[in-house]
Amino acid sequence: MAMRAACRRLSSARTTRLFAQPRHFSSTTTVSSPSQDEKSNETSLSTPDPAPNSSTFAFLEERTPYMVTTYARPPPMMVKGQGCYLWDMENRRFLDLTAGIAVNSLGHCDPEIAKIIAQQSETLIHASNLYHNPWTGALSKLLVESTVQSGAMRDAAQVFIANSGTEANEAAIKFARKVGRSLDPSGAKHEFVSFHNSFHGRTMGALSATPNPKYQTPFSPMVPGFKYGKFNDVEQLSTLITEKTCGVIVEPVQGEGGIHVATPEFLVALRERCDAVGAILIFDEIQCGLSRTGTLWAHAHPAFAPKTGKPAHPDILTTAKALGNGIPIGATIVSGTKVAPHIKTGDHGTTFGGNPLACRVAHHIVERLNSSELQNAVELRSSQFVAGFQALQKKFPEVIAEIRGLGLILGVQLSEKYIPKASDILTAARQRGLLIITAGEGCLRFVPPLTISEDQVKTGLKILEEAIEDVSSQ
Repeated sequence: MAMRAACRRLSSARTTRLFAQPRHFSSTTTVSSPSQDEKSNETSLSTPDPAPNSSTFAFLEERTPYMVTTYARPPPMMVKGQGCYLWDMENRRFLDLTAGIAVNSLGHCDPEIAKIIAQQSETLIHASNLYHNPWTGALSKLLVESTVQSGAMRDAAQVFIANSGTEANEAAIKFARKVGRSLDPSGAKHEFVSFHNSFHGRTMGALSATPNPKYQTPFSPMVPGFKYGKFNDVEQLSTLITEKTCGVIVEPVQGEGGIHVATPEFLVALRERCDAVGAILIFDEIQCGLSRTGTLWAHAHPAFAPKTGKPAHPDILTTAKALGNGIPIGATIVSGTKVAPHIKTGDHGTTFGGNPLACRVAHHIVERLNSSELQNAVELRSSQFVAGFQALQKKFPEVIAEIRGLGLILGVQLSEKYIPKASDILTAARQRGLLIITAGEGCLRFVPPLTISEDQVKTGLKILEEAIEDVSSQ
């Protein structure tokens, strides 16, 4: 066993070195010697960003002109991952507390997942939805049974498998509108409600449910019929959700919007109002679901239990991200009474969704993420992170305003003065070997692999402290 493990480590090291130099260089690339400031920076930081004369810059200069500029990326190019770590082209290691934006919940390049991918890729990858395959139904059955057994979504009955979270939400929007049309053939029951600081995706339907001018304005007008409310405001619901409302979509824990947690009272009031007007209630758990809060689904977490009565459960539940641990897949779980009877053959479809490769991988992942041992570990690591954040807040009261979240979807909200410096803290952390991201306005977001260890949390907190110290002292 030890020899095999050593061989695997050696193989991994060789793989990383293969990427240490780009295969091709642009004939227009100019290479300059590093300045004294750059040399000093490289000696004081464990993982300084690649210099302009580095292999990474040469590689990027040749290739990035061919890429649509949808993201502003820092210079490091990641070429290898293992567990909670990533390595860049310069063979520098980073502790990754982003997990690919809450995707790699079982860590990078998990060996069991890699084995399943290899096996299934040699058996059957795709045969189209014109035919049955063994894994689409198996995954759907597992999702429904695991959901109900976990105490979540009481009426979960059927699943539509797609390729991403946005597609899962698009299906949810379409299904809610189909129910509205079935209940009122005139088409009047078509309005949709979502909430400020939410994020549901970037396709036109999901984008229309994401009331952020930064995302919507360049592509306006949006799909008609969408209305927006204030998150956690119960009083507005009687006028916001009406007889014309076919669907309401909400994140129990808002991820991209800044790690805001819904109150139990708000979710219960949403459930009651949707029942009153015959609207479909959709919980978007694409980022907060699949044990990230310590329970299989966030809405079944004890934090969402009201003081009296039953907790709110949805009619549709959407998931993606961790479902594939990096393999593209999403799922829309629907009620057997309120939704499924209204969806007929031909109402929706997908070319790649439900392919046997993605579904077999997801089946394995759901089984592992539904483990009580893993969920208990999430709670322990969460407590460790929160205690560390609280200590940092005490040390830097002028920097940290608030700590939010559940389980391992956590946010450290910067004070108004330091909101503009959020990217500086990210850079300072990255150049010390720690990867974190932001959410909302100046909120540092922590969504690490759920398999992160106690020592790795300690290391991350120590580097975060150094990064905040560096930025706050400037």
